[in-house]
Amino acid sequence: MSERLSTIPKEVVVNESSLDVSASSHDDVESAKKLKVPWWSYIWDYEPGRSHEERAFIQKLDVFLVSMLSFGYFIKNLDQTNISNAFVSGMKEDLRMNGNEINLVDTAWTVGYVVGQIPSQIVLTKVRPSVWVPSCELLWTLLTFCLAAAKTSDHVIAIRFFVGLTESIFYPAAHTILGSWYKPSELGKRACIFHASSAAASMFSGYLQAGVYRGLNGVNGFAGWQWLFIMDGIISLPICVAGFFILPDLPENTRAFYLNESDRAMARDRMEKVGRAPRARLGRSAFKRIFGRWHVYLLSILYIIFINVGPSGSINPMALWLKAKGESVERINLIPTAASAIQLVLTVSFAIVSDAIRRRASIMSISTFLGGFAALLLAIWNIPDGLKWFAFLLQRASVPYGPLSMSWANEICGADAEERAIVIGIMNSMGYAFNAWVPLLTYPQVDSPTFKKGFIFSTAAFGAQAVITATVAYMHKRDKKRGGRGGEHVPGIGDEEGVIVSSSLDRP
Repeated sequence: MSERLSTIPKEVVVNESSLDVSASSHDDVESAKKLKVPWWSYIWDYEPGRSHEERAFIQKLDVFLVSMLSFGYFIKNLDQTNISNAFVSGMKEDLRMNGNEINLVDTAWTVGYVVGQIPSQIVLTKVRPSVWVPSCELLWTLLTFCLAAAKTSDHVIAIRFFVGLTESIFYPAAHTILGSWYKPSELGKRACIFHASSAAASMFSGYLQAGVYRGLNGVNGFAGWQWLFIMDGIISLPICVAGFFILPDLPENTRAFYLNESDRAMARDRMEKVGRAPRARLGRSAFKRIFGRWHVYLLSILYIIFINVGPSGSINPMALWLKAKGESVERINLIPTAASAIQLVLTVSFAIVSDAIRRRASIMSISTFLGGFAALLLAIWNIPDGLKWFAFLLQRASVPYGPLSMSWANEICGADAEERAIVIGIMNSMGYAFNAWVPLLTYPQVDSPTFKKGFIFSTAAFGAQAVITATVAYMHKRDKKRGGRGGEHVPGIGDEEGVIVSSSLDRP
């Protein structure tokens, strides 16, 4: 096999359906023609020149890094979305939350989430991720336990503010870490697999609340919704502790037990070859550089729209619709998990296709179209019940846009580690800064279950999302043609270019 691979031409450029082979001799071309691309190459990474050592290295990252971040994101979303399950499972009545209190709870969480993000990304340039990230995970887990003891809606509002503050670090930090280890041809799939754990968390929270309500409601004096917070904390605790030992930090300072010296050198070399710069001193010149480029402005607008196209996390239109129809608590928690299952499947599927054809904007636009179509149907509202069920289930098809946009930002800003960290932090922070008040206007609880103005707003927001996606794609393509920054000096990085497959480590 090794002799066969040695005859592969140095560079194979794959553009959509065509295969253009450049070689210095006729023999090289003939050898390339004999190389059969395995079927699994359309699903997972395929680079003919990847050595056995590099394959083993990537497998280690997948097993430890991606798994650890996915578990971390799972518990973050479990602790983030449990409030909506608790609300429709007795908390509303027990704490007399009959007005817009649930919106205020969500606003408190969002304010904490916004306040913490950019400072956290700055801390991440100074402190090891394996220390900072699990420490914050541990804090939000302890706060989740505290929610079970809340006696009033004011208690919930205060606790959720601090939950948001501690959870704010995770998502931008995780994308920064992933972007520090994986090449562009590998990144989208990992980012979306990581993000898919949020759908798994939403599903699990529904199943957990249904089971807890049936089996533990009233046990030891605790209501079913209180047991949900207790069980979430118990599940989260061991994952927090594991993070201290499993997160590998960054290639330039890793001390992970599962990476040897050869792995660490390979990690640094891989990132150098794709133009992914290591951390440097974050000073005034770095901020001047960051805010002197279009990246931070357009990518922030892109993510603001994504975060605010729908209701806040505590408002689940489908669950509230089911409650208005008189469904049981168990069914209210179980049925919406089907939408989360659709989100999970589409997130992974879109990631695979996006990495394979390297057209981030094109695949993101499919997600936009599906979400916009669902919002349009629900804005009309007076439609057959079957079509309404279809629209509610299709709503979550818009979610894969988020992790793909983060992967795209990682690639656009890949040549500047400080810009990459700060831009990702600002994108997420600005998105949730608007989320602190926009859902209060668009999806107030008192408008349930029809949310007429909310669904009309969502339809228009998806149109704006399509426009900003096209604008970013145009600007990035323009920069690459000019030979500017943002990954364009490395073939294959970004959106509308071919995937570069190389027989050495000098290409992504």
